[in-house]
Amino acid sequence: MASPPIPPLLGHLAARPFSFYPPILHIEHNEWIFRKATWSELVVINHKTGAELSIPRHFVGEVSLIDHPVVIVGLNRELEYKDGAVWPYQRRVIEMPLAVGCAAPRRPAPAPVVAIRLESRRDRRAFKWIGGTMAAAIVLHFAVVNLLLHVSEVRHRAVLTRDRQYLDLTARDDYSSVVRKLGPPAWDHRESDPDGSYYRALAYPARKFTVILMGRDPWATLYIGTMDANWNPIHSAGLSTGGSTANLLRALKQF
Repeated sequence: MASPPIPPLLGHLAARPFSFYPPILHIEHNEWIFRKATWSELVVINHKTGAELSIPRHFVGEVSLIDHPVVIVGLNRELEYKDGAVWPYQRRVIEMPLAVGCAAPRRPAPAPVVAIRLESRRDRRAFKWIGGTMAAAIVLHFAVVNLLLHVSEVRHRAVLTRDRQYLDLTARDDYSSVVRKLGPPAWDHRESDPDGSYYRALAYPARKFTVILMGRDPWATLYIGTMDANWNPIHSAGLSTGGSTANLLRALKQF
């Protein structure tokens, strides 16, 4: 049975590393690689240690549309890593022990009942003014953040919609079908691995991407993904097992 579809906000994580905010406590290196997503959890791999971690889906919040310097995935709760899993972090108040030789503090006697002077009208106006100013500042802050996110999203969509014909390619496309969909490449380069795998790079510099084919036969290669102008994966082919070729593309050296 194929894995459930990745939600739109998580879909572009398969192509780049990201960080959690707030960071997961007790994990020093906060850079992760997306592995898979189900309806109940998000499975990620630590970019430095290679450790695999499952984050319950209800703890995963919004994904930032700004990817400089890195994509941010928000967490709804502050989490900590212990016993091989993540748990909601609970801050505890610890009572400091008494020093040796010190007697326990005496409980103060009930305070005598005295007349309490009600705050003046001037004080009430001052408190209301301070509270109103703080509320206005908070509203303004969220308005500015939302505006910046909206502008970033518009720019992001504008870049992506310039040429996204590679999204029509699948793992069943060979060289001939790629040319039918995208046209002849500017150049065609082949490379092989010691394990007997053959790679074929079809470059479209005017469109700022390169299509990658792979196979065991140099003349029977199939589509596995697309690289951008900086050789970063921007699209990967889905596999019949439910995974994708994203990890293979990230490990592929430029040729």
